Amino acid sequence: MLKQLVFSLTLLATLGVFTYSTLRYIKFFRLTRAGFPVKNFGRRFCIMVKVAIGQTKIFRFPFVGLLHALVFWGFCVILFGSIEMIIDGLFGTEKALSLLGPFYNIIMGSGDIFALIIAVSILIFLVRRVFMHIKRFEGIEMKHVSHIDANIALSLILFLMISLLGMNTFYILQQKLISLYAGQIQAGITTSPTEAIVGFYPVSSYFAGLAGNTLTPLTAQVLYQTFWWCHILLIFLFANVLPYSKHFHVFMSVPNVFLSRLDPLGKLANMDNITREVKLMLYPGVSSQASPADAPVERFGVKDAEDVVWKTYFDSLACTECGRCTSVCPANITGKKLSPRKVMMDLRARMKEKGPKMIKIGKDFSDMR
Repeated sequence: MLKQLVFSLTLLATLGVFTYSTLRYIKFFRLTRAGFPVKNFGRRFCIMVKVAIGQTKIFRFPFVGLLHALVFWGFCVILFGSIEMIIDGLFGTEKALSLLGPFYNIIMGSGDIFALIIAVSILIFLVRRVFMHIKRFEGIEMKHVSHIDANIALSLILFLMISLLGMNTFYILQQKLISLYAGQIQAGITTSPTEAIVGFYPVSSYFAGLAGNTLTPLTAQVLYQTFWWCHILLIFLFANVLPYSKHFHVFMSVPNVFLSRLDPLGKLANMDNITREVKLMLYPGVSSQASPADAPVERFGVKDAEDVVWKTYFDSLACTECGRCTSVCPANITGKKLSPRKVMMDLRARMKEKGPKMIKIGKDFSDMR
């Protein structure tokens, strides 16, 4: 009961912080301008499955693309185990979803393998960032804090995978040792010695085999519970760090692909306010009921964060600061200072700076910048 109570309070606090962050971003979106209407849901879903779930675009960069895709797919599989941990934490169960039978073994085995793959991939990503000094990771917009942010997020993912493998390894050891020490169970162990290992864990089974019988059942249980709590608390921490990190794209990238522009590349839509002004100049004696001549002239272009449409702000939140846009920008390649990545980063930072004051004082607030 104590474990359930502590877990419930921790989950409640996590959801509370995450809800606060979500509502904060919703308020920021309300400050932006209206954009295109979202329709053609079937086509959008197909694009999302192909590009976001299938990771097709990232395979233009074979090695790094494959690692990135494996990390994404691994997270999708491991999410199943995270849901099970929440159920177990709330209701005091153990391996609650094992009732799914063979499918459970497939999912847990895949998650165990992916945990190792993700850990190795993240180590490669960290080496590339820290030691290889890749050009597109640099730029005038890439401050020292940007690199720290990336390293923290990658390190959290690495610790998540280590804690997951540790949890699975000591779960296997706990179950094996309890059976081995049947009739000699030490005080404090509540698991029945007749219970078999639930699930399939190929990688963790190998690690458990390396440990052999060097631990007692009680030690194995303590280590299992320690890694269990480390893993779930890291999940909660990661979920609430992401909204304030460049890795917010973990949440935003899939819906951002769903909301992709469906028009042909290069197509520009008519701007109503500009069309109205042109008509007034061409036909000064004719006024439109929909667009009267005395209607206030809207501000043209983007002067500040609130001038962008909601989708552009969404793009900035989905930006992972990888620099691929800037590395292929014709203007940037020729030595100009234009950096598409900087535009996205500046928009995100500016809304974070000005947005709270606009929410508090009103959308007309100006800090004279």
